Amino acid sequence: MKKYKLFDDNLVLFNNILNDIKNAKQSIWIEIYRFGKDAMGERFRMALETKVKEGIEVKLLVDAWGTGSDISFFESLIKLGAEVRIYRKMRFEKRFISKNHCRNHRKLIVIDSSIGYIGSTNITAYCLNWRELNLRTTDEGLLSIFRRSFKDSFRSFERYSFNKIGTKRNLHSGNWVFIQDIPNIYRQRIKSKYERMISTAKKEILIETPYFLPGHGLRKRLCEAAQRGVNVIIISPIHSDVHVVDIIRRHYLGPLHQAGLKLYFYTAGNLHAKGVMIDQKTFSISSANFDYRSFRYQHELALIGNEESLIHDLMEHFDSTLKYCNSFDYSAWKKRSTIDRVIEWFLLPFKYLF
Repeated sequence: MKKYKLFDDNLVLFNNILNDIKNAKQSIWIEIYRFGKDAMGERFRMALETKVKEGIEVKLLVDAWGTGSDISFFESLIKLGAEVRIYRKMRFEKRFISKNHCRNHRKLIVIDSSIGYIGSTNITAYCLNWRELNLRTTDEGLLSIFRRSFKDSFRSFERYSFNKIGTKRNLHSGNWVFIQDIPNIYRQRIKSKYERMISTAKKEILIETPYFLPGHGLRKRLCEAAQRGVNVIIISPIHSDVHVVDIIRRHYLGPLHQAGLKLYFYTAGNLHAKGVMIDQKTFSISSANFDYRSFRYQHELALIGNEESLIHDLMEHFDSTLKYCNSFDYSAWKKRSTIDRVIEWFLLPFKYLF
């Protein structure tokens, strides 16, 4: 298989990961937001149980919000010798909302220290038909970074950090930049990197995201880019799996359209991919959504680079997504009902929570 390979079909992706797990000789490390307690989750769990029986090291880090804090689903795996850790179980305390809202939303898999996966997909049957964006790589430099990132997450899985000082250093390998975001109101590395990328764009900006709720700074830079002649294309699902986000998003669409942004809505199921392409040259493959919650409250990963061998495949991915999209109807937006507008205004203060 190629050094870099993209996946946007979850069925194909899952089969490839399971095949790599089957062939593992040393270790399997998985950091995932949602490990479904369903048919696909069972398939992965059984595959991991088989490898533990063979003496392969298995480490699994899941999130208590995405996966649930009930560990019984993994008991058979744990009894065989796998290490399973759950990031931040829900706690009832004074800062209940702020603390429990900080989740580990990362998706990272490292197999045998020689194969890595990063991107948008969770391990669950729930998302089997969703459109995603993931990268499989055997790049030794990237794998060294992936291993370092996973080991740090696995070691500090119960640590709570949500303050002015706590940040993670960006990691570099050749022309790749690996950004590790942690919950932080004051400094959000992925968002800051995107702002710089947007500000320097000359011809085109492509953004693909399931939830489009960018803050003022990002909206301002996107509008400025459009006004200086950059072709700004935003792709999100017409109906995401979190309907309240779609309602809040609707509030911003008119002004963004008037500023020159081209807004498209994916109609062939749910779009869960998280990709950015600047000038068909620099791109991001990430776990982070283009919204307040990802940038402020969640542990996220973004891999940013300009690997030439991936540009064509990425552009094919974006072009294929656009084939199943409808463009924004500004006239219909202006004519939306008063009750729709009232609901939007009512929900706006909660935009940080979705």
